[in-house]
Amino acid sequence: SDAESRSIGTGLAVRRCSGDEWPPATPMVAALFDGRRGSRSVGYLARKSRGIDVTDQPKPMRVVFGETLCELAEQFPDMVVLDADVSSSTQTCLFGRAHPNRFYNFGIAEANMVSAAAGMAASGLLPVVSSFAFLLSARAADAVRSNVAYPRLSVKLCGGYAGLSDFADGASHQSVMDLAVMRAMPNMTVLVPSDNDTIRGAVGAMLACDGPVYLRISRQPAPPVHAGDGSFEIGRARTMRAGADVTLAVCGTLLGEALRAADALAADGIAAEVLEFGTVKPLDVAALTESAAKTRAVVTVGIDDTFAESGPYEALLDKYGLTAPHIAAAARELLETKDRQ
Repeated sequence: SDAESRSIGTGLAVRRCSGDEWPPATPMVAALFDGRRGSRSVGYLARKSRGIDVTDQPKPMRVVFGETLCELAEQFPDMVVLDADVSSSTQTCLFGRAHPNRFYNFGIAEANMVSAAAGMAASGLLPVVSSFAFLLSARAADAVRSNVAYPRLSVKLCGGYAGLSDFADGASHQSVMDLAVMRAMPNMTVLVPSDNDTIRGAVGAMLACDGPVYLRISRQPAPPVHAGDGSFEIGRARTMRAGADVTLAVCGTLLGEALRAADALAADGIAAEVLEFGTVKPLDVAALTESAAKTRAVVTVGIDDTFAESGPYEALLDKYGLTAPHIAAAARELLETKDRQ
């Protein structure tokens, strides 16, 4: 019988037929799969099919997260790790293999997992709770509020696949509200590392911090921007680029885009100051107000008031105005307004 095909969000295709023949709906992508089944991610194949260089990609941040938990296990002997049936995705499976007696898989029961972690913390353990960001901040929000934040228990909540980085699982998994939800929780500290160096520092800072912490982790490989500097100080912004004309305020893995935007602006004679907020709660208000007073123009980098759709990660960044050209364009537009005042 005739085969049918339809497009899906990653730019690939699925195909269906009732006979023995399965003609490839997208021959180039089908060729990429040949010999690579089970060894390459859909994201890898999608990027390669669009001509993006994938030969020198850094480790995904989630892998470095799992490795860092293992490295810090001896330093924090009371640490236990909990996951909700996604440990191979969040990479807490690395800790589970190394320390099976300190690892708990709760299945797809995020609220139950958070509540159990609260009991563990009340008993003197240091629980690290890991799941997808949209699940911890939405499905488990009541348990986080009532059982962790309200009694101010030292539970560490790690939201993986955050932001637009979970492009392959569909629009329902895109996490565009987790920062807002967690920042609104009294007693909650919120950390957003930007690359593999800062995720290492952020995990250590999270474990040493008293009280509940939310750590936001991208699924995607993050371009290195800190040149091996893994230091992470809670509550302190970093000036990544000094400038006097406009402030670019950014958190997380979009830091690389902001720095490229600053480079583009510099080519036009515009000196952009790039502030990285690795902690969005407590926010370094002093750093922001000092920079704003100097430049009198501030561009914040983030998604507008909208749900996201599925699609290749780089295409989503472009669609929602989060790439360097969009950031630079917003800065130029703001400067034109400032010059007219």
